[in-house]
Amino acid sequence: MSVLEMKVPSPGESITEVEIATWLVKDGDYVEKDQPIAEVDSDKATLELPAEESGVITLKAEEGDVVQVGQVVCLIDRDAAKPAGSAAPAAEAPKQEEAPKAAEPAKAEAPKPAPAAQSYATGTPSPAAKKILDEKGIDASQVSGSGRDGRISKSDAELAAKPAMGGSSLSTSGARSTTTTKLSVLRRKIAQRLVSVKNETAMLTTFNEVDMSEIFRLRKLYKEEFAQKHGVGLGFMSFFTKAVTRALQMYPDVNASIDGDFKVNYDFCDISIAVSGPKGLMVPVLRNAENMSFANVEGNIKDLAIKVRDGKITVDEMTGGTFTITNGGTFGSMLSTPIINPPQSAILGMHNIIQRPVAVDGQVVIRPMMYVAMSYDHRIIDGKESVGFLVAVKEGIDNPVEILLGGDEKKGLGL
Repeated sequence: MSVLEMKVPSPGESITEVEIATWLVKDGDYVEKDQPIAEVDSDKATLELPAEESGVITLKAEEGDVVQVGQVVCLIDRDAAKPAGSAAPAAEAPKQEEAPKAAEPAKAEAPKPAPAAQSYATGTPSPAAKKILDEKGIDASQVSGSGRDGRISKSDAELAAKPAMGGSSLSTSGARSTTTTKLSVLRRKIAQRLVSVKNETAMLTTFNEVDMSEIFRLRKLYKEEFAQKHGVGLGFMSFFTKAVTRALQMYPDVNASIDGDFKVNYDFCDISIAVSGPKGLMVPVLRNAENMSFANVEGNIKDLAIKVRDGKITVDEMTGGTFTITNGGTFGSMLSTPIINPPQSAILGMHNIIQRPVAVDGQVVIRPMMYVAMSYDHRIIDGKESVGFLVAVKEGIDNPVEILLGGDEKKGLGL
C-alpha cells in the first residue's frame, strides 16, 4: 500500500505553528490532487491546505489542534480505488409499506398524574432546611419544595443557590445560555501584538479634522468616467493613501521603525490598509504606494480586500508595511485612538463623515467633515513631526486638486 504522509508546509518566514481551523473533508473521504482539504490559521492569515495526491484520506489531527510546521496531519492512500460517482438521491419517495404506518392514528397518551394539591405545607421549609436557608441568606419563597405536599426538604435547601449579583430573585423565562469558543491563532496573535504595543511603545495620539468637500465634488464629477476607464470606483482611500505618501516623504521619521538601539528609515512607502475579514482584522500591503496612480491604488485595494474576504490572502501580501491606514468610519466611528501596527511607528485613523457647521472666511457653513487621528511612537517621532505630518495629510485632503493632482484634476485622475 502506497501511503503519502501530508505535512504542514511553512506558510511563511518566522511561522512555526498553525491551527487546524476547519477540515473540508471527512475521515475516509476520497480526495483529488490539489483539492482543498483544510483551512489552517497562522498568526497572520488563514490559508487553504491542498491535497498533494489523489486517494482516500485519514485525518491525524482534530479541528482546533495547534500543529507544528512539518508535522503530519493526514495520510492519503494513493492505491485506494476511486468510488463510483453515483450519489444517493436527495429525497427518497416513501416506501409503500411505510404509508399505512404514517397514517395510523397516534396512540392515546397515558393520563398524567394530577399535580399535588396545595396545602399549608407547600413552600414551608422543614426546621433543618430553614436553618440552611438562613445561613445562605436565601428566602424560602425562592426555593421549590420537593417534599410531601410541596414542603422544602433539607436536600432542597442544600441545592438552593443565591441569585447571581445583579440578578433578580424573580423567575425569568428568557434564555440564559452561554457559549465558550477558543480564540483562533490569528485572534490570539492580534491580542498579543496589541498588548505588547501598549506595553513596549511610548504611544501618543494627535488629532485633526479634514474637509471632504473637494473630494466629494471630484467623486461626483468623475466617478462614472473613472469607473469606465479604469474598471474600479474612485473611493476615499486613494486620496488618503496619496496624501499619506506625500506626508511620509516630507516627514521621513514617521516612515521609520526601531530595531534595538537603531532607527531604520525607509525610502519607500509600503502602506498597510486595514481590512476587516471573516477571521479578524487583516492588513494587506500596497508596495511602493508613492509611485501608484489613483487607479492603481483603488485596483490594488479592491483585489486585496477580495482576497481577505475569500481567505485567499497570503502571508507575503501582509508583511513589511511601513505605515498603516485604518478606516473605522465604515462602521460609524466618530473618533478613536488607533493602535500602532508593529514594527511600524505610526498609524492614521479615518472616521465617519458628518455634515457639521464650520467657520469659513468668517461665515458659518455646513461642510462634510471627518476627524482624523494619528497614533505614533514618541520614542522616535517627536510632537513637531507628528503634528506636521497630520497637517500635511489635512492639506492634501482639503485641497486635493493642487496638492495631490498637480493642479489638473482630470490628468491627475488619469482621465
